[in-house]
Amino acid sequence: MPRDALSGPDRAAPSEIDRINRIFSEAFTDRYQRDGLSGVRVPLLNPAIWRFAIAAAGDGALVWRDAAGAIAAFNMVHRSGTEGWMGPLAVRPDRQGQGLGRTIVREGIRRLEAEGARTIGLETMPRTVDNIGFYSRLGFRPGHLTVTVTRTLKGGGTSSAARIPAGPRAEILARCRELTEALAPGVDFSREIDLTFGQDLGGVTLVADRGAASAFALWHTAPLAEGRPGDEARVLKLAARDIEAFRRLLPAIERDTASAGARQASLRCQTAYGSAYEAVLDAGYTVHWTDLRMTLSGKPELPARNGGVLFSNWEI
Repeated sequence: MPRDALSGPDRAAPSEIDRINRIFSEAFTDRYQRDGLSGVRVPLLNPAIWRFAIAAAGDGALVWRDAAGAIAAFNMVHRSGTEGWMGPLAVRPDRQGQGLGRTIVREGIRRLEAEGARTIGLETMPRTVDNIGFYSRLGFRPGHLTVTVTRTLKGGGTSSAARIPAGPRAEILARCRELTEALAPGVDFSREIDLTFGQDLGGVTLVADRGAASAFALWHTAPLAEGRPGDEARVLKLAARDIEAFRRLLPAIERDTASAGARQASLRCQTAYGSAYEAVLDAGYTVHWTDLRMTLSGKPELPARNGGVLFSNWEI
């Protein structure tokens, strides 16, 4: 099919989740196989996770179509205040090698720059030199690793999680926003928190001192893969005023997620925060996976202020 027989980007619709999901699975399975992992098959994701991703991206949930109107590529372009990132993004295997990957990434960059994002980033597999080279040619530079760490939970107990549906939601959002603003001015996770409540995907754990939030974590217990049990809690966003607040937050996350039915907790730890990485290892978490964090030249990810900790998941 000729390269110019392409239209878009259009905004992805929830009705297109099935096709987006299949392209995601096919493209990433193909990538693993080309990396020599022939036995790996990337599963379809839970449609609820795609609904969250599309809603969180808003106008940045982009699809491109071939001449027949079928989706040829997609890019979920997210902005949390001044923090912008892309993921997941994929090109249908039969349309790869035609420049479409460059098109969808450049469109993501263009949109985020136009919206005033001060950080523009993405994550990729550190073993995949083709991907690192591809993104590097588009202006991205490698940074630190995101190390996914997990821990088996010991049981329930009384939950202190903020899982309150209606009235108090504004208060929860305000407390989280105030802490995030103090650590990383301009960054705002309100959309992701609000959608998590609205779509009943998980909850927020808050640790407070004198009525003010000193740490919080947004987590999901909805299963990530289609057909899998919902027994894992995944932390998407986390903020702590200092390392002591971070250490206090970890057992609170474990209590709350166990009370919500999880049997395992998973954090995506940004290794730029060395003390926090040491803290999760000291708490008994084990390394499960790694991703390489890359940011656009001139649009770096800035560390949290005053010794704080800020984890922002750039994957769904």
